[in-house]
Amino acid sequence: MPDNSAALLREPRGALVVDRVPVPVPAEDEVVVRVRAAAVNPVDWVIQGTGPVTYRWLRTPAVLGSDVAGEVVAVGSGVTRFAVGDRVVGLATGTDRGRDPVHEGAFQEHTALLERLTAAVPDDVPLEQAAVLPLGASTAACALFQPKHLGLPLPGAADAPSDRSGVVVVWGGSTSVGMNAVQLARAAGYAVVSTASPRNAATVRSLGAEVVVDHGSPTAVDDLVAGVAGRPVVGAVALGTTSTAACIEVLRRTGGTALAMASTPVSLDRIAGRRRLFPAMLPVFTRLGLATLALTLRARRAGIRAAFVWGSSLRDDDLGPELWGRVLPEGLADGSIRPMPEPLVVGHGPGAVQGAIDRQRAGVSARKVVVTL
Repeated sequence: MPDNSAALLREPRGALVVDRVPVPVPAEDEVVVRVRAAAVNPVDWVIQGTGPVTYRWLRTPAVLGSDVAGEVVAVGSGVTRFAVGDRVVGLATGTDRGRDPVHEGAFQEHTALLERLTAAVPDDVPLEQAAVLPLGASTAACALFQPKHLGLPLPGAADAPSDRSGVVVVWGGSTSVGMNAVQLARAAGYAVVSTASPRNAATVRSLGAEVVVDHGSPTAVDDLVAGVAGRPVVGAVALGTTSTAACIEVLRRTGGTALAMASTPVSLDRIAGRRRLFPAMLPVFTRLGLATLALTLRARRAGIRAAFVWGSSLRDDDLGPELWGRVLPEGLADGSIRPMPEPLVVGHGPGAVQGAIDRQRAGVSARKVVVTL
């Protein structure tokens, strides 16, 4: 088997280092992929910087990363949808509880992907473009389609609405999850009203949002309510630290009752890069807990069902195979779903991954940081 170079987290909160790890051997329901591009998500620096508190189950050494695109080099005995040589994109879930963080991590030259969380990439889509898709699309799909969140019918489902009278509110439409939520909600037959900065509004509109308001405007909530225009609101997806409170107000005023929270109300970026977690983490996690409790109570008083979204939870329900086996392959093939945001390629090889994570934590707008391998 070929060598396998990885960006390895050797110890909790350590810097990533380039090292050799075994090439994965596929389980019955897995494919092994020669990774050509991997994208960075905020959860990567959250795990690296706060893992001893937020990901206490994660053992080291570990390979981080969720977003993978490349070519299949081996298939498990039960795999039916892929063959060696296929171009694919998939969601790696190695950092989840009970998974193998080296076997399945994205930031290495070869990784294993579950067949049910993998889709074919059309020949006209560059792999660095495809790599932006997995966690953003999966999180958006969980928010929109899982029964514990908005519980909407999937695109192409027999009970999908034909009149598009229902409205989905997406606060944070220019984020990775937001761009995918706009596209998937439109593909499922719903109208979308959303927020973005003026600089990114046109991009969000091009993905299908019919109304895009400035999230920084003092009248943003009023503008979204006006954009709903009296139509039934089937739910809201909240993205960004201030988004939950705003979405609760929009839902209260429009009669919506379902809220999917994809962001915490307090960012962890201030402690992720600190040399020591303790005692700096105490006030941060105290504020996080109190803010979450206050927002949950506010939603409950308004008759709104609110819950946090875990983007890889579709691995263990029927949504994963439906999204990755039908919705995404069909959407990518016919162009109705675009891999978004646009990639920002910042380097090549496992040695570039730590810098890419640092770049993501420093902040990007309507782009997704990508490393080629």
